[in-house]
Amino acid sequence: MRWALFLGSLAVALLIGVWALQVPAPRGLETPDQDFSAARAMIDVRQIAIRPHPVGSADHARVRAHIFDRMAFLGLNPQLQAGALSPESVNRLRRWGGDPAAAGNQAVNIVGLLPGLDPSRPAVLMMAHYDSAWGSPGAADDASGVAAILESVRAIKARGPLDRTLIVLITDAEELNLDGARIFFSEHPLRDRVGAVVNLEARGGGGRAFMFETGRGNAETIDVYAQAARRADGGASSSSLAVFVYENMPNGTDFTIPKNRGVGGMNFAFIGRPSQYHSPTSTPENLDQGALQHIGSQAMEATDALLRGGPTLPARGENAVYGDYLGLGVISHTPSFGWVLLGLTAALGAFAAWGARHATGLKAADVGRGMVSGLWVLAMGIVVAHGVRVLAGPLSARAESAEVYYTLLRRLPWMEAGTGLAMAAVALALLAGREALGAKLLAGVVVLAVAVSLILGGFDPVVLGAGVVALGLSLWPQSAPKTVWGGWLGLIAFVFVLGCAVQAVAPEAALILIWPGLLAAFAATDAALIGARLENPRALIPAALATVVGGAWILAQSHQVFLGVGMDLPGTLALMTVLILLFVTPLAPKAKGTLAAAAAACLILACGLSLTARYAEPAPPPSATGPT
Repeated sequence: MRWALFLGSLAVALLIGVWALQVPAPRGLETPDQDFSAARAMIDVRQIAIRPHPVGSADHARVRAHIFDRMAFLGLNPQLQAGALSPESVNRLRRWGGDPAAAGNQAVNIVGLLPGLDPSRPAVLMMAHYDSAWGSPGAADDASGVAAILESVRAIKARGPLDRTLIVLITDAEELNLDGARIFFSEHPLRDRVGAVVNLEARGGGGRAFMFETGRGNAETIDVYAQAARRADGGASSSSLAVFVYENMPNGTDFTIPKNRGVGGMNFAFIGRPSQYHSPTSTPENLDQGALQHIGSQAMEATDALLRGGPTLPARGENAVYGDYLGLGVISHTPSFGWVLLGLTAALGAFAAWGARHATGLKAADVGRGMVSGLWVLAMGIVVAHGVRVLAGPLSARAESAEVYYTLLRRLPWMEAGTGLAMAAVALALLAGREALGAKLLAGVVVLAVAVSLILGGFDPVVLGAGVVALGLSLWPQSAPKTVWGGWLGLIAFVFVLGCAVQAVAPEAALILIWPGLLAAFAATDAALIGARLENPRALIPAALATVVGGAWILAQSHQVFLGVGMDLPGTLALMTVLILLFVTPLAPKAKGTLAAAAAACLILACGLSLTARYAEPAPPPSATGPT
């Protein structure tokens, strides 16, 4: 029965997680006028992305003329706004092999206006860029964004008069140095009328579109997004964790410019099919039309809600803690409410511990050993993830050329599969019991993984520190819990402590720990009430249900996290492994030898997949010129 619950709940969680990552079906030309249609947007994508159109090229001028004509047809009365290219843009264009003089050393924006009924209200701005990277037709980045805006304007007009004015800004030179956005927000007379921005971007050629960035103090913006996403094809795809992470990354898009001026809004992008990023393969034929439907529908509904949403736009206040659940809806609460959830987790965990103690004689020391096991999984996961990841190639920070970086993007699916299997190996090793694998074998894995990571990936103090912790705990014979309850409640307590620490310094990111911890505590409480000895299969059903409900969400989050930061930070999946174990630990079968063998097989296969990436996607010889 344990095998059925263990494998069955994991399989269902995986299936639901994969289902939740699917894009909506693209809507055709017969779609009602008031709704977004990827088929209609593709007409513009095919015109814009015929060939690469970087700044200064003949196709760049052709694309600008096409967009200008389309905006005129939509009644936006477009105008051109020219401004000087920054020195950084000039240098980058020259490195590409382009000629800044061919562009007159200027970036040229296209600006249109759809007047609202009350021009005194702050306006809403939709923004995307029309220049492409050198050598790429740019069907995704950012012909899809431009086409989605044009289709959104058409649909919004079909819905009737607007309460406030819509400004459409199609920027230039984003790929060089965000020059078009800088020119607009520093020089254009409409800049001070902008009260909210909706920006569309891409880093890849498909996948679900994520709303990954907002203005600061976003609680009211998230309320608007949550309502709008209910009407969007494919539903919501966003979380405060993503907003927090992106806020602390050095990356930037056109949205960065208004955000730094204190303007709020929403930034959308899809990042699946990473091999198409800035690639010659980013053609209309290769673009994921479901991704176009998702980003366009979300952006259009969000923009329409802002345009018709009452006398005021979302004001800056506190940040919301929020996340979508499998695209079905958005769960949101205030940062301080995280402490309430942590308190509830503590109370439920204490009740479950009380029930387990009375039924099985559970001791606090065993729960402590369970907490140590959580630390072992985290440390071991970081070490093994990095060791397996670098087998596929260097970290992008150490890529010696742009060609290598883009090769690594093509290898990303291999990296994800390899790292995922490596995390499965660590989880199975924990469930089997470290004694089943042996301290010497585990210590050897740690030493080898650290050595590979440092030699191939360069010195990393986090990997080295995690290696020391993993090695010490692997060799410490008394660090493993002796009971199922000790292991389960110890993991819950470990995640609870982590959740308290993150809640104290970054509550927007704490949801990734607090929500699964609370769900696991509920499951443990139910199990204690049904049968605290965990011998009756009915007592395991709460854990199985938690595995399905929570596991599906964590698996979906893991994919998005790896696409975003996994190339350089594969160890982030170690935390996701801890969270999965929150649910499945009591379900683990007692066949320790089978679990240990499965762990070894997963690790070997993980290494094989990562190494295969080098041959499946070989790095081209470096060239003297090319995109950087």
